[in-house]
Amino acid sequence: MVEPTQAVHRTIVVVDVEGFGDPRRTLPHQLGTRAGLYRVVADAVRAAGVPWEDCYHEDRGDGVFVLVPPGYAKAPLVEVLPGALVAALRAHNDAGPAAQRVRLRVAVHAGEVAFDGHGTTSTAVTTAFRLLDAPAVRAALADSPGLVVLVVSRWVFDEVVRHSAVLDPATFRPVAVSVKEVRDTAWIALPDHPHPADPAVLDRPAPADGDATAPRQLPAPPVPFVGREEHLADLDRVLTAADDGSAVLISALGGAGGIGKTWLALHWAHRNAHRFPDGQLFVDLRGFSPDGQPLHPAAAVRGFLDAFGVDPGRLPTDLDAQAALYRGLVAGKRVLVVLDNAATADQVVPLLPGTRTCTVLVTGRTTLSSLIDRYGARHLHLDVLTRDEARALLASRLGDRRVEDERAVTDELVELCGRHPLALAITARHAATRPQVPLAEVAAELRELGLDMLDDDDPAASLPAVLSWSRRHLADRQQEVFALLGVAPGPDIDLPAAASLTGLAEAHARRALRGLVDASLLDQHPHGRYAMHDLVRAYAATTAHDLPEPVRRAALARVVDHYLHTAFAAERLLTPHREPVRLDPPSPGAHPHPLPDVPTALSWLDTHHPHLLAAQHTAAAHHRHQAVWQLAWSLSTFHQWRGHRHDVLVVWQAAADAADHLPDPATRPHAHRLLGLAHAELGRHDQALDHLHRALALAEHHHDPGQQAPTHHALAWAWELHGDDRRALGYSRRALDLYRALDQPVWEANALNTVAWLAAHVGEFDTARDHCQDALALHRHHRYLIGEAHTLDTLGYIEHHTGHHRRAVGYYQQATALFRTLGDTASAAVALDYLGHPHAALGHHDRARAAWREALELYRRLGREADAERVQRQLDGLRGTVDDGADRTR
Repeated sequence: MVEPTQAVHRTIVVVDVEGFGDPRRTLPHQLGTRAGLYRVVADAVRAAGVPWEDCYHEDRGDGVFVLVPPGYAKAPLVEVLPGALVAALRAHNDAGPAAQRVRLRVAVHAGEVAFDGHGTTSTAVTTAFRLLDAPAVRAALADSPGLVVLVVSRWVFDEVVRHSAVLDPATFRPVAVSVKEVRDTAWIALPDHPHPADPAVLDRPAPADGDATAPRQLPAPPVPFVGREEHLADLDRVLTAADDGSAVLISALGGAGGIGKTWLALHWAHRNAHRFPDGQLFVDLRGFSPDGQPLHPAAAVRGFLDAFGVDPGRLPTDLDAQAALYRGLVAGKRVLVVLDNAATADQVVPLLPGTRTCTVLVTGRTTLSSLIDRYGARHLHLDVLTRDEARALLASRLGDRRVEDERAVTDELVELCGRHPLALAITARHAATRPQVPLAEVAAELRELGLDMLDDDDPAASLPAVLSWSRRHLADRQQEVFALLGVAPGPDIDLPAAASLTGLAEAHARRALRGLVDASLLDQHPHGRYAMHDLVRAYAATTAHDLPEPVRRAALARVVDHYLHTAFAAERLLTPHREPVRLDPPSPGAHPHPLPDVPTALSWLDTHHPHLLAAQHTAAAHHRHQAVWQLAWSLSTFHQWRGHRHDVLVVWQAAADAADHLPDPATRPHAHRLLGLAHAELGRHDQALDHLHRALALAEHHHDPGQQAPTHHALAWAWELHGDDRRALGYSRRALDLYRALDQPVWEANALNTVAWLAAHVGEFDTARDHCQDALALHRHHRYLIGEAHTLDTLGYIEHHTGHHRRAVGYYQQATALFRTLGDTASAAVALDYLGHPHAALGHHDRARAAWREALELYRRLGREADAERVQRQLDGLRGTVDDGADRTR
C-alpha cells in the first residue's frame, strides 16, 4: 500500500466540455472532441508558462483535471490561460465539423492537495469541481455568445485577481455557490465577452451563503437569447448611474405582444442577479393573458410575503397593511423586483418598495403613464429585432449550418416575419420540428398562409392569440379604429386621413390613436405618422371582417375621398391651366387636407404617393370606377415631374379598365392616350401605338377634337422617343392646327414648342427658333411657367446645335432654375444633362462636370439607370481635362 504524500498547496484547474453528451455528437465526434480538448488545454497551459509535461492531469471523460506544480506562479493561470483557451478553441472549432465544436467551463482554485495510491485527495479539489457544476456558471455560459466561462474561488479572487496588473476585477461577478456540501462565494468572468466593468460590485457584500430567507424567484432565463445589446446597456446604465430608487419601466411602445419584453427582463435580471444578494422577486401580473383576469395586487403581495417566509398567522388582512409589511421586509436590502405583464399602474404601485436600495423592472403592453409621471420610471422602447439579430435567433434555433446553407431563404424568412421575435420563434419551431423540410418550403408556406401559419392551439405559442389579448383590453371605439386601420390604404396614416377613415373629429381620432399607441398596437412615428407592424396589421385586417359591411365600406369610401380630393387640389395648384374634371362632393365625414401653395402640394404628394396608389387600388376593389379614373388624372403632373414612369403605367392601366364602366365618352380616349404615353416613356413602342391609335379612333368616332389634338401630340412624342423625328414632326403639326382651331392658347403654345423641338432635330433651325419665340410669348402672356421652362430648354438645344453656346448656356440655366422652382425634378435632370454640353464646348469643363454630376444624381434618384450610365460616360470623357480660360466657340 502506498502511503499518502504530504499535502502541498497547488493551483487546481478543472475544464469541462459543455454539452459533451449531446445526442448530435456521435462516438467519432466525441473522440475528436476529446483529442481537440487535450490539444487546447495543453497549448493554453504552456501559454501560461507551465510545461504541460510537468503537470499532473486526470481524464474525466468530458473534461480534464489539472494540477500545476507548486513552483509556478498562480497569476498567469487566471491572466493568460483563459485567453489562450479562447484562441485555441477558435482554431479548433474553425477547423473541425460542427459536432466537434467546443465551449468550456473552467474553474481555477488553489489549496492543499495530497496523493495516495488512488490518485489525489483534497477538499480543495472537491470544491473546484463543485464550482464548475454551479448552476450560475452553467447559466453564465449559456447566456454568453463566447466560448469560455471562467469561475474562480473566493481565495483566488481575493489573493490573485484583486491584485492583478492585467485583469480588471470589476469585470468579475460574485455568485453564491450551493452544490452538495459546498456553500461558498465564487467569481465569474467571461474572457471573450466580458461583463461591463462595475467597480461598485467590489464594494458590495458577497451573496449570503445559503441564506434561506433570500428569495430566488426568477424563472429560467430564455435560452438562447440574442441581440438587444443596446437595451441591455441602457438598463445597465440606469442601474449604475442612478441610485434614487426609480423603477425601470420596460414597455413595448414600439411593438405589440410577443416583442420580447419578458425575455429581455429575465435575461437582464439573471445577468445582474449578483447585484441583488438579498433576493430576486418575480410575479406574472397576467395583464394580458388567455383568461382575461389580471392578477390582483393583493395576491402578488401575498406571494412576496410567502417568499420571505412570513408566518401566515402574522399577515394582516388589509392590502395596504400587507404592502407596508412587504416594504418593511425589503427596506435597506438590495432586492430586484420583476413585475411582468402589467396591465395598469394600479397593479404595480402596491408592489413598489419604499427603499432606494431596490430596483423594479416592469413589463407591459401599455404605457403606464402615472408610473412614469409619479415615480420617475424610465421608459424603454422595445421594437422588433435588427436583421442581424433576427438571423442570429433563427441560427440559434436551427443551427448555423442549416441557416448558412440557405442564407437567401433565411433572409426571406426574417422579412416575412417582420423581425418580430415571437413570429421568428414560431417559424423556427415549424422548421426545427421538420428538419427534413427545406427552409424554402417553410418560407413558401409562410408566404401563402401568412398569419394562419403563426397560429396554434396553444395560445402562448400563437401570435394571433397573443395579439387578441391586447385587443380585448381596448374600448369599443378603439377596437373599431384598430380594425379599420388594418384595411386602410397605404403603409401608414396621418391624423387627417385617420379622421376621415373613422369619421371622427380630429380630436377624437387623435385620442383613439393615442390609446392604440399606449396599448402597443400602433407606433407613432415622426411628422405625425402612425404605423402598425405588418403582422399586427394583418391581424387587425382579420378583425375588420367582424365589422358590419356598411361600416367598413363607408370608412373606405371616406378615406379614398380624403386622398382623392386632396390630390385633385394639389394637381390644380401644379397645373392651373389644365381643364379640370368634375368631382362629386366627398363622402360625409371625409375632410380633404388643405393645401395653400405649390410647395405644400408637392410635399404632401411626395409623402402620400404610396397612399394614393393604394387608394386607387382600394377604389378599384370596391368598383368605384369614377374615383379610380380621377385619381389617375390627379396624379398626372406629379408623376411627370417626379419621373414615376412605372407608376404612370399602373395608374392609367387601372383608369383605362375603369373607363369602360363610365358614361362619359371622353374618359376612354383620355385613359388610352396617357397609357400609350406611359408605354412610350418605357420604350414599349408597339404597345404605345396600340393605345394611342385606339385613343385617336375613339376621339374621331365621337367627333371630339378636344381629345384628337392631345392624342396627335402624344403620337408625336411616341415617334420621337422611337427615333423617327420626321413622322413625329408631322403629328406635332397636326396637333398644332387642332389646338389653334380650338382656341386653346396655352396648349397651342405647348404644340408650338413641340414643333420647334422636332424641327430642330431634323435641322430646320430657323423654323424651330420662330416657333419657340411664339411659344415663349404665349406662355409668358398666360403665365404658364412649366411651358415657359420647356420652351427655354428647346431654345437652349437650338442655340447649342447652331454653335451659339453662350446663348445655349443662358437658356438652359433659365430653364433649370424654373424647373427647380416648380419642383419638376425629371425635367431639371434633362436640362442639366443638356447644359453640360455647351459648357464643354466652351472649354468650361468644371462647369460641365458640375452640371453632369447633378444630372447624374437626379437620374439615379429617379431610377433612370440608362440615362445615369450615359451621363457617367460623359463625365468619364472629361476626366483629366482642365479649364483653359478661353471659349473655344461662340
